[in-house]
Amino acid sequence: MKIERLGVCLSVLVVTVLAFAPISKNEENKTIDLYSQPKEISYKQERSVDLTIVKNMIDDGINILKANTKKYVKKQELKKEEKKEKKEEKKKEEKTTTVSKTTETKKEVSTKAVEKKVEVKKQEPKKVFDNMTMEQLTAKLNKSLKSTLSNKGNIFAKYSIQYGVDPYLATAIALHETGCAWNCSNLVKQCNNVGGQKGSPGCGGGSYKSFKTLDAGIEGFISNLYYNYYKQGLNTPEKMNSKYAASTSWATQVNNYIKSIKSK
Repeated sequence: MKIERLGVCLSVLVVTVLAFAPISKNEENKTIDLYSQPKEISYKQERSVDLTIVKNMIDDGINILKANTKKYVKKQELKKEEKKEKKEEKKKEEKTTTVSKTTETKKEVSTKAVEKKVEVKKQEPKKVFDNMTMEQLTAKLNKSLKSTLSNKGNIFAKYSIQYGVDPYLATAIALHETGCAWNCSNLVKQCNNVGGQKGSPGCGGGSYKSFKTLDAGIEGFISNLYYNYYKQGLNTPEKMNSKYAASTSWATQVNNYIKSIKSK
């Protein structure tokens, strides 16, 4: 559009030059006799155009047009270069953004995967003894507990883990002392004593200890194993035998119960 405007300007310039071109010297020196010419043509004077001046003016106009054209073309080229650079910069930014988003997405996925693993790990039941959960251990002990001690495997498991006593050993001693593998003794049924413990308050006025509830009797029995045997290094039937019972076959009988409990 600017080139077209320059062309129009140049055309106007040429017309103007032709219209107002200076009169040649020869014409200027002529004396016009107004009285000798008819009135209707007395004010008309012929003008002769100096072509050299017109040519120079046209050349100047053309040079100006060329110069402006070059400036315009250069300006357009610069605009194109700037536009191209901006486009490339935008592409780089988009690429960087895409890479950044991809990296963030990967990190997010990785973080979520780790969190999921941790969550799954937290949800997995804890193994408490012999690679078993508390629920599994309870079910295993219940298979050997009969009569009054039926379904008390959870209590034996709970306090054995709490005091750090072998659940198989604690259950085996209770079975041997009470006969609860078949039918519990009166000491269990009347006084909740599952380990043949002595002490006060006495059961029926006797030397064997009485407990208010069966759960309390089981805890009292297991805590006695911990404080009076385990803490002294007596943590197997063989080591306990001489202190726990007068019979020399006591350890053998307890071990047999342990084997039976494990096999079920």
